[in-house]
Amino acid sequence: MQGFKNFLLRGNLVQLAVAVVIGAVFAELITAFTEGFITPLLGIFGGVPDFSDLYFEINGSRFPYGAFIDALISFLITAAILYFLVVLPTAKALERFARAEESTTRDCPHCFSQIDKRAARCASCTSEVVPEPA
Repeated sequence: MQGFKNFLLRGNLVQLAVAVVIGAVFAELITAFTEGFITPLLGIFGGVPDFSDLYFEINGSRFPYGAFIDALISFLITAAILYFLVVLPTAKALERFARAEESTTRDCPHCFSQIDKRAARCASCTSEVVPEPA
C-alpha cells in the first residue's frame, strides 16, 4: 500500500495531472475562440461549410465521411490558431528573454574559473585577461 501511495504522490504524476487539466481547459478556450470568432469570419466569405450529412452506404452499412471532413477542417483551423496566436508569440517572447539573460561571465583561459566578461584580471588566479566588449 505504501508503494501505491508513493506512486500517487510522485511529482511527475501530479505534474501530469495538472497538465491534463490545463490542456483540457485550454482546448475549451481554443474551441470557444474558434466557434466564436473564426467560424463567423469564414461565414463572411460564403457561409460556414457543413459536411456532416455526407455519407455512403455499402451493404446497408453507413459510412459518414462528412463528419470526418468537419472534424478535419476544425482541427486545421484550431491548429492554425494555436500556432499563430500561441506558439509563435511564445517562441518570440522566449527568444527575447533568452537574449536578455545572456551570460555576463566567461571562463578564465588560465584556471577556467568564472570571471566577469569585463574583467581585466582573474579573481582566482590573478592572471591578466583581455576584457570582452559589453
